[in-house]
Amino acid sequence: MVSGGMTCIKYLTFLFNLIFAITGIVFIAVGTVILVVYSGYNNFMDSWFFAAPVFMIVIGAVVFVVSFFGCCGAVKENHCMIITFSVLLLLIFVLELVAGISGYMMQREVRHMVENRMNSTMKEYFNNENVRKSWDIMHHDLQCCGMKGPDDWASVGFSGDNLPSSCCKEIALKDKCDINSVSIYRGGCMQNLQAAIEHNALILGGVGIGIAIIQLIGVIFACCLARSIRREYETVETAAH
Repeated sequence: MVSGGMTCIKYLTFLFNLIFAITGIVFIAVGTVILVVYSGYNNFMDSWFFAAPVFMIVIGAVVFVVSFFGCCGAVKENHCMIITFSVLLLLIFVLELVAGISGYMMQREVRHMVENRMNSTMKEYFNNENVRKSWDIMHHDLQCCGMKGPDDWASVGFSGDNLPSSCCKEIALKDKCDINSVSIYRGGCMQNLQAAIEHNALILGGVGIGIAIIQLIGVIFACCLARSIRREYETVETAAH
């Protein structure tokens, strides 16, 4: 049995592991939400963008499993389990730090990615149903029209003042959405989508780095507890001889 101040560290380690388990669930939830929310925008994003939320889900699952080792090791005062937990937690710390830094770096690539993908997909609006759905979803969700504005659609095949019906908030059943419609969305989608992605990337980076720092403290507590347990074992073995 650990004694003195180490008893406090034992329960702090257990508490930290409960927090880790919760953060693991949060990581899984956030990664899943990002995948679901942005699934309709897959035509405007490169494949590397969706690697980040998948990475979050994997890290969340690993954190949840590793926190179980930490809780069991702290409660049972098992030196081997606590050392295993410390090593795995240190590995997770590095992965989350990488995820956090990647989130910040992702911001720099967003503008170029969104602009290129929007330019290429606007030309496919008539011929590709999947692309058309993505543009309609974006128009509706972000309350925007075109890449930089409604005038962009004239260059890709819309005749006269006509626009995609999704560019208007409300239109009568037999009416068409055009540049003179009262309920038209005047703003472009590129700036809105860039702002939304950059905001989420910033949050992802901050959460990743913040949790990584907290977990580093957990590693220190676990190492202190493991050292205390090791000393107790050595003391018992010395007394037995």
